[in-house]
Amino acid sequence: MTNNQTLRRLRYAFDFNDSTMIKIFAHGGLEVSRAQISDWLKKDDDAAFVAIADPELAIFLNGLIIEKRGRKDGPQPEPEQKLNHNIVFRKLKIALDLKDEDILALLLLSDFRLSKHELSAFFRRPDHHHFRACQDQVLRNFIKGVQLKFRQDSED
Repeated sequence: MTNNQTLRRLRYAFDFNDSTMIKIFAHGGLEVSRAQISDWLKKDDDAAFVAIADPELAIFLNGLIIEKRGRKDGPQPEPEQKLNHNIVFRKLKIALDLKDEDILALLLLSDFRLSKHELSAFFRRPDHHHFRACQDQVLRNFIKGVQLKFRQDSED
């Protein structure tokens, strides 16, 4: 899943409008325009499509954490320069204040089964011997579960 696909899915899952998206980016410390957001949300084959870079998506996810949980005291986290699905998954877990059982329940909503041990492997340090890279399928089904739980008009 590309960064743009992730951004599109999150926007749909939470039913964010352009103003909310701009506000979330601002929480993360980046001023964006409606045109930028529109270009990032376009389909990959559209002529006006613009790829969103890892640091920009990281800023959005940091802003989402602030939007959902509030700003923490002290210095704000710096956006990652390189993102992977594990980092995106972790930031969404933090933003929604989810425990392992909550995540497993969201995955079940999208008919995806995962054990607690498999899930914990995604949140380990990359140098840990039980670390496992999060694949597209897991992140996609997690976001779909979030959509089914949090979006009011979702009917799949």
